[in-house]
Amino acid sequence: MEGTGGGSTAVAKKGVLENFMLNHQNSLKSLFQRKKKSQSPSHSPFNDEDSPTISPKHIPQLSAIANSVIARCSKILKISTEELQHRYDIELPESVKQLLTYALHFVEFCSFQTLNVMCRTPDYLSDPNFRRLMFDMMLAWEAPSVECESDNKESPSSSNHEEEDEDGPSIFSSSSTNMAVQVDDNKTVGPEAFARIAPVCATVADVITVHNLFEALTTSSGFRLHFIIFEKYLRSLDKVIKSAKSALGSSIANLHLAANLQLDEGEIILDVDGSVPTQPVLQHIGISAWPGRLSLTNNALYFESLGVGLYDKAVRYDLATDMKQVLKPELTGPLGARIFDKAVMYKSTAIEEPVYFEFPEFKGNSRRDYWLDICLEILRAHRFIRKNNFNDTQRLEVIARAMLGIFRYRAVREGFHIFSSQYKTLLAFNLAESLPRGDRILETLSSRLSLLNVGGAQHDMAVSPQAKQKLKQFPVAILTLSQLGFILKTETSLDSEVTIIGDMCVGETNPLEIAVKKSVLDTGRVEAAQATVDQVKVDGIDTNVAVMQELLFPIIKIATYVQLLACWEGHFKSTVFMVLTCLAISRGWISYILASISVYLAVVMLWRRYFNRGKPLGALKITLPPTKNAVEQLLSLQEAITKVESLIQAGNIVLLKLRALLFAVLPQATDRVALLLVFIAVAFVFVPLRYMIMVVFLEAYTREMPYRKESSDKWLRRIREWWFRIPAAPVQIVKPDDKKKKRR
Repeated sequence: MEGTGGGSTAVAKKGVLENFMLNHQNSLKSLFQRKKKSQSPSHSPFNDEDSPTISPKHIPQLSAIANSVIARCSKILKISTEELQHRYDIELPESVKQLLTYALHFVEFCSFQTLNVMCRTPDYLSDPNFRRLMFDMMLAWEAPSVECESDNKESPSSSNHEEEDEDGPSIFSSSSTNMAVQVDDNKTVGPEAFARIAPVCATVADVITVHNLFEALTTSSGFRLHFIIFEKYLRSLDKVIKSAKSALGSSIANLHLAANLQLDEGEIILDVDGSVPTQPVLQHIGISAWPGRLSLTNNALYFESLGVGLYDKAVRYDLATDMKQVLKPELTGPLGARIFDKAVMYKSTAIEEPVYFEFPEFKGNSRRDYWLDICLEILRAHRFIRKNNFNDTQRLEVIARAMLGIFRYRAVREGFHIFSSQYKTLLAFNLAESLPRGDRILETLSSRLSLLNVGGAQHDMAVSPQAKQKLKQFPVAILTLSQLGFILKTETSLDSEVTIIGDMCVGETNPLEIAVKKSVLDTGRVEAAQATVDQVKVDGIDTNVAVMQELLFPIIKIATYVQLLACWEGHFKSTVFMVLTCLAISRGWISYILASISVYLAVVMLWRRYFNRGKPLGALKITLPPTKNAVEQLLSLQEAITKVESLIQAGNIVLLKLRALLFAVLPQATDRVALLLVFIAVAFVFVPLRYMIMVVFLEAYTREMPYRKESSDKWLRRIREWWFRIPAAPVQIVKPDDKKKKRR
């Protein structure tokens, strides 16, 4: 600036004084900092000096930061602020031009149009002016008017923003011809502003996961977004996208990788792991394990076994075709042992046995969890496509959304080392799968995709973008990837003058955002309920049995009392119970009794609901069994396993004897069973069901009656002797083929 003419210097000084009067919070330090940076203007395509001379008009109703944003938008759009106001007045409906929200929606209108233009350049994420302006748009959205600006003064942040970021030089960039003051370094952005502005650029955020992205970026800053964090995220995102583009390059390593994978048309590599010798990926098939390199594309997984200094030809595991694929975390270890929880299991109808991909690391399993998440995202995206029978453009749009989500997930993971939880994932299709009522999100997305315009290009600037968006949806994700340098299909060619009309409408809430908010409302309840479940989990077989016995105490007590009645120790009580039960069965009162029990339980619950309101539920007191050492616990476990094994063996013997009866291994026994089945069939046809139930009850209940006990014991003994004489059907155990061949 020192080298420019006197007129330019006077204009710059006048601008500084005006800015100082408009915003008293700006310190002299920030003024000197901007003065210093204005001496070396950026070579950004959106630099104000590169635009024609336009005199932005100061709008009195807007705040200082809003005027600053509008001025920069007018220079980028090469339209005066008066023309922007005129377009806003004629293009948007009256519902978004109310007096109380005029400033807010005008900021949205200018910001959306400017971001759509800025995102047309292939390297906009690397531009410091883009980062600064996008953050300032969020600040202007939070305080668009003068009244909001006076109400939203913030306390200074404790962070020192003068230091350089670890990924590069100073994070602040200032335009030399900026009309209003640059935003204070201590200003932060809230979740609503971020969710409103960030999804306009489909690369930066998705409307489905934007709130989770904000929480991931602001976990350590009190859920307020600082510019230093926002720029670091964009730097990391830019690095991830350039890394993915480099896999499509023409270097020797990339050519060798592409030759091994033999990618289909439009197939793009999203991530590669195992290239570093100290961090290989192990493929387990049976008891064999092979180190190699794992690659994920938008259609499949590829594993390349490591040979003598070179990788062998890749084995392809399809994620796009419907082959009943299963992806889940699994335990692996040497020689098939289940020791380490660091593997992903892949199973489909195209392979004979499951394949396990192990991701060794010294601590934790975040590496495995990351790969499981991104593989599931691609798999679920293709399932969503098949479920809705999308056409080619809709299918590519869904895959492009999944790819952009994976890029964002990689950026957060590599830039901030954050791993998202189940309900806080940054992947849209995984989130819809895990959220309560997440299917509503996918239904809304499907309805939006049904309006998709195949062309995607709009050259008629006279038509309102708002009106265009209401009539047709545009393949925003496809166009975004294309402008970043990724071509999903050779037929997808874009004109350089295409204007992307994104998912966001001025003054309106996206239906996807509404669906996500409705689902998130139930998430808090689910997480709170899950927290109580985690608290009451206890360890040890004996302790869990004690808890179950205490919970089932009323049922156990009733069953014990009925058993005492069936033993006929008190003849009067047993007789009364038998008569009442038979009367209830014969009169058909069982259904009324069951209904009465249900009504009684409902009355008790409602009584507790209204008369114990606010009182905490008392804890269930459990008397712990005697403590056991490790050896005693192992012996108890072995005894429990032995009992379970005995029960399974007894069940198998019963089934094998029934098989022998069915195939007449013992003809005499088969004749008797056949006659019995015919008699039962006749009884079902001619005897009412309640009488049959009563007969069964009387036979079982009076078995211990003094008048019947001797004959009942003889009858049961004869049945047992007859059952023991029935042979079991033969069984032949065939050992599987132990030869494990390595798949190439």
